[in-house]
Amino acid sequence: MESIWQGFLEALRLLAIGDPEVVQVVLLSLQVSGTATAISVVIGVPLGLWLALHDFRGKPVLLSFVNFGMGLPPVVVGLFVSLLLWRYGPLGMFGLMYTPVAIVVAQAVIASPIIAGLSFAAIGSLEPKLRLQFLSLGATGLQTNWLLIKEARLGLMAAVMAGFGGVVSEVGASMMVGGNIRGETRVLTTATVMEVGRGNYELALALSFVLLMVAYSVVAVLTYSQNSRRQDAA
Repeated sequence: MESIWQGFLEALRLLAIGDPEVVQVVLLSLQVSGTATAISVVIGVPLGLWLALHDFRGKPVLLSFVNFGMGLPPVVVGLFVSLLLWRYGPLGMFGLMYTPVAIVVAQAVIASPIIAGLSFAAIGSLEPKLRLQFLSLGATGLQTNWLLIKEARLGLMAAVMAGFGGVVSEVGASMMVGGNIRGETRVLTTATVMEVGRGNYELALALSFVLLMVAYSVVAVLTYSQNSRRQDAA
């Protein structure tokens, strides 16, 4: 218990003094995970909307793949992305391996099914006749889709939070495709694992608390926005 308390105090100290390395790691973590989440929203929300509004042969199969992807092991994603980006892989010509871009790609693959699956659930829970009502009032297809997204915004915001939480806390894929290079690809999760391997448990605990603070801060902002919109709608 004393070690945990010391780790918490060390985390506060590192943040208070603005330790350059910790600040750099925190900023890179936010940049990488934030970008991956944004890409996942662009992919996942339209996919979830399309699945919720259309019936077609093979839809259960596609949904099963989306649901399967929600629990996809990050280390498996890291392996496949690394095979794609490796020097002799299909995308090796771009030299993306062991760069922040590689981490973004891996994290986007992890978060996209999460956001798509939860978006499908959020939009699918709306009144089925709502879409017909919008169309009957003269709304175009794009306007109707936007209105449905606005109606399901609380559930979609929860999907974004789940997607961000899934990538900011993962370590396997980031380690495999990023390499944990100091000053270039080291993020909070990989830095924590490295310090544990070195036996620096106090610093590892401090980095863990910093990660928790960062994740909570982002989720708190999104939650506040979610509740504010709920009150405005009321």
